[in-house]
Amino acid sequence: MKQEYILDNAIFLSPKVYFLNTNDGKKIYKVKGLSHDVDLNLNDFFDLLMKESFLKKIQTKWRKNLSEGAISILDQLYTLKVTDNKRKLIYSDNKLIATTPYILNNKKEIINK
Repeated sequence: MKQEYILDNAIFLSPKVYFLNTNDGKKIYKVKGLSHDVDLNLNDFFDLLMKESFLKKIQTKWRKNLSEGAISILDQLYTLKVTDNKRKLIYSDNKLIATTPYILNNKKEIINK
């Protein structure tokens, strides 16, 4: 293992959604499916920690149509929010503070939802 960064702040919303503030002033963020041309900041990620919050951003996508031999440029709306698809979200005062894995019974039903 190697140390890549020394961090001042970090928010991890899901495996491919995070924001890092390094001690040398760099901001590093990753959002699965969102173009890196879209600028995000630490406050955007802090806002997503609040219950029922979401973030909408517009990104430019290039689409190719091989049958017509054309490329079109479209503005696409990207909505980002914290989901409980894989882990149970734990809130305190409507702010996300932790997650915990779902517990399944023998019938593969979630018993701690």
